Amino acid sequence: MVKLIADSGSTKAEWCLLQGKKHKTFLTQGLSPYFLDGPQIIATLQQELLPSLGKLRIDEVYFYGTGCKALSNRRMVKAALQKVFPEAFIQVDVDLFGAARAVCGNKPGVACILGTGSNSCYFNGRKIVKNSPGLGYVLGDEGSGAYLGRKVLQYYLYNTFDEDLRARFDATYLTNASEILDNVYKKPLANRYLASHALFLAENRGHYMVENIIEDGLNDFFFHHIIKYREAWTLPVHFVGGVAFGFRDVVKELCSNYEITLGRILQNPMEGLIEYHR
Repeated sequence: MVKLIADSGSTKAEWCLLQGKKHKTFLTQGLSPYFLDGPQIIATLQQELLPSLGKLRIDEVYFYGTGCKALSNRRMVKAALQKVFPEAFIQVDVDLFGAARAVCGNKPGVACILGTGSNSCYFNGRKIVKNSPGLGYVLGDEGSGAYLGRKVLQYYLYNTFDEDLRARFDATYLTNASEILDNVYKKPLANRYLASHALFLAENRGHYMVENIIEDGLNDFFFHHIIKYREAWTLPVHFVGGVAFGFRDVVKELCSNYEITLGRILQNPMEGLIEYHR
């Protein structure tokens, strides 16, 4: 049995070819149905994925992707995959479902994504039962890279940083207020631009202002989302994503403060998806 697993964002998609105990990963551009239509998805698969697979017959394809919550989008992606892999069983679902399978397996739990954006759900071991509303980076995304990066830029633009941190910021980014505002309000993909500044926090751990931004940002995610799941008080709460993994010490401390049982923290859902589908 040869399986193909995909974890797709809007920018890139990670694929894993699973054959028994062996696996191999590949990268293609992201296959978001909000940015690519069916023929474009097919063309991308043919040009970027199939050359890596050779003439290998694929029996099953499991695709977890951003933009696949809507039924119409799932159908479009599934039809494109079926065109490329006509003999395979195809399953398409939203990236949050993939994250839940990655960290929970077949057991119930609360699954959280803390990456460029943020999301969470209660997973009963088979399906997502509850999902805290995802309002995007303008109104929500608490605890995400975009949320934390926005705080960094606010501290800089409001001149809240002390002289030491301001000097470190200037040396790192070589930017100014006008350029920052242009990137946020005029240029595309502002969420990624904001999230790129969360790295400043990771590089300057130990400074009290940096620690305050991290702790406050992650606490906002706990307060607005996690503690509103009654299941969070009796089941493990799991995390996946670069922010969760990079600041896992703060995540662990917050779980302890809220008296929540911490489950797994994965940097990338693919690790858990390989375990699940194997």
